[in-house]
Amino acid sequence: MAFDLMVKRIYEPPAADDGQRVLVDRIWPRGVSREHAALALWLKEIAPSDELRKWFGHEPARWVEFRKRYGAELDGNGEAVAQLRGLLGEGKVTLLYGAHDEAHNNAVALAEYLSAS
Repeated sequence: MAFDLMVKRIYEPPAADDGQRVLVDRIWPRGVSREHAALALWLKEIAPSDELRKWFGHEPARWVEFRKRYGAELDGNGEAVAQLRGLLGEGKVTLLYGAHDEAHNNAVALAEYLSAS
């Protein structure tokens, strides 16, 4: 099923075409006020476990294995995945993350997971 899904750093300003903005990090990003974030939802339950997040450490060499492990965590996290899919059923959703690396982060992995299943 195709979704209208976008991934964006939370430090970028909100845009009118973001749809519902969902923060998918377990930890609130530094220096961002809740007002600036303009969130529809902070879905920290869908973020990678602390153990997996620390293991990954945003190391590109671990990206393939991180996606595999995170996918397994998501497979066992039906409630949070269903909640996000429900929002996607209502229209456009922008997944927000705080990491510096725009290509190797949990929001990108989550978007790939949602698009593949």
